[in-house]
Amino acid sequence: MQRRKFIRTAGVGAAAVATTAAVAAPAIAQSAPEINWRLTSSFPKSLDTLYGGVEHFAKIVAEATDNKFQIRTFAAGEIVPGLQVLDAVQNGTVEMGQTAFYYYYGKDPTFALATVVPFGLNTRQMNSWVIQGGGEQLINDFLKTYNVIGMVGGNTTAQMGGWFRKEIKTVDDLKGLKMRIAGLAGDVMTKLGVVPQQIAGGDIYPALEKGTVDAAEWVGPYDDQKLGFVKVAPYYYYPGWWEGNAALHLIVGIDKFNALPKTYQQILRMAAAETNAFITARYDADNPKALRALIATGAKLMPFSQQVLEASFVAANDVYAGLVEKNANFKKIYESQMAFRKDGVLWGRVAENTFDNFMARQSAANKL
Repeated sequence: MQRRKFIRTAGVGAAAVATTAAVAAPAIAQSAPEINWRLTSSFPKSLDTLYGGVEHFAKIVAEATDNKFQIRTFAAGEIVPGLQVLDAVQNGTVEMGQTAFYYYYGKDPTFALATVVPFGLNTRQMNSWVIQGGGEQLINDFLKTYNVIGMVGGNTTAQMGGWFRKEIKTVDDLKGLKMRIAGLAGDVMTKLGVVPQQIAGGDIYPALEKGTVDAAEWVGPYDDQKLGFVKVAPYYYYPGWWEGNAALHLIVGIDKFNALPKTYQQILRMAAAETNAFITARYDADNPKALRALIATGAKLMPFSQQVLEASFVAANDVYAGLVEKNANFKKIYESQMAFRKDGVLWGRVAENTFDNFMARQSAANKL
């Protein structure tokens, strides 16, 4: 009797399991569909930290979804030119893009604040502002107008001041100089007499070589070495006061993002966050070795004079004052960033900078 009861109960349990499996399998399949997207980058494949970042991102997404969510990556020019990534995502040519938002400064100066502005935040401050200071929400509130969502997906860290054909000792040396420089920094440089040019990364070398520009800034030693600028403009200046950091973004069309299962949405966000750390760490690891190599091949490492830095700082604040007065979007994000900068710089003076400056003195004294 007990045996018959057990068999009947077991039979019911087995049927229940079978029914549950039949119901659950389609539900799971629906929540993890097979999706194929295309992602276009603003950067050429030769820049294996910048473009390599999206390859890293796509690999994480694929692995986290058992290869059900595949993202094919394309370098600048393979689908659209490097400076048209935002447009390609906005109009649905591709589902995703990788870019630096300050390339679209001409559409609205507010875009620059999503990447960097002269004398703005450093890398750690930018990441902190985005994650803890409300920056991500402010940026995406602005991006809604363009029907895209942005996720920070990398940072070049503080950049160099660029490559010049001649020495820059005073502000007067900048007058009439044709320089490849992006975003708000171009407006600041204009106040100092420079003629700014916006040129995509892959086109900078020929412009310098042909004399279309007299100077160019890009990123830092690792990428600059790959692009060969030292061959045509030997004076290598620092710091890049216009880019104390440079945040990269992975962008998705709003409709495409909202149509994804919630799990896939979260995987995209987590993959972007991991890629942000990956790119930043690679630059910190690779730039020191590349700088030594550049100097060994003829780069003349030069600091901007205090006169140039002070004049640039004043010019930058003049530009911001004008934009705050006439652009409400810019004003809202700028004021949030600058309040964050004030506290961040003050805190840095207490601990981080004190430590870094001490270690710099030990380095200068060959004690490290």
